[in-house]
Amino acid sequence: MSNELSTGDVAPAVDLTAHDGSTVTIGGMHDQDSVVYFFPKAFTPGCTTEACDFRDNLSSLPAKVYGVSGDSPEELARFVEEYDLAFTLLSDPDHAAAKQWGAWGERTINGETSEGPLRSTFVIDAAGTVARAEYNVNAEGHVAQLASELNSQ
Repeated sequence: MSNELSTGDVAPAVDLTAHDGSTVTIGGMHDQDSVVYFFPKAFTPGCTTEACDFRDNLSSLPAKVYGVSGDSPEELARFVEEYDLAFTLLSDPDHAAAKQWGAWGERTINGETSEGPLRSTFVIDAAGTVARAEYNVNAEGHVAQLASELNSQ
C-alpha cells in the first residue's frame, strides 16, 4: 500500500458517480469537513453494519459523510433505500479512487489472501487536507469512536 494517506496530506480529488446518478468530487476543497469511508461491498454483513453505524451516528458527526465502494450506482441506490441511509454513496467500479487513497491492497478473508478494497476511513478538512486516515478499521464500533473523538476536538 504505497499510496497510504497520512495526516497533513492533500486528499486526492476524484470524481465519482453517486447512488442518485450525480457526480461528486471527494477530496479537494469543500465548504465543510467530510468523512470518506471505503467499504468492500454493499449488502454484505460487515458493510451493512458499518453503513448503519454511520446512519445512526450521522447527526453527531460534524462533517458530510461519503461511502465509496466498487458497487454500481444502481446497487448503491438499493442499499441506500433498503437501510434508509441519509448520506451519499459513491461508485468506484475500477477502484481508481480506492487505489489513489491507499484503500486497496492485500487483505486476508477467511484465511485467503487476495488484493481488494481495504475498509478505511478518512476525515478531510474543508481545505482538502487529510485530518485523519484510518486503514483496516473494524466494521463495528469505529464510527461511534470516530464521532466521539471528532466532537471532543
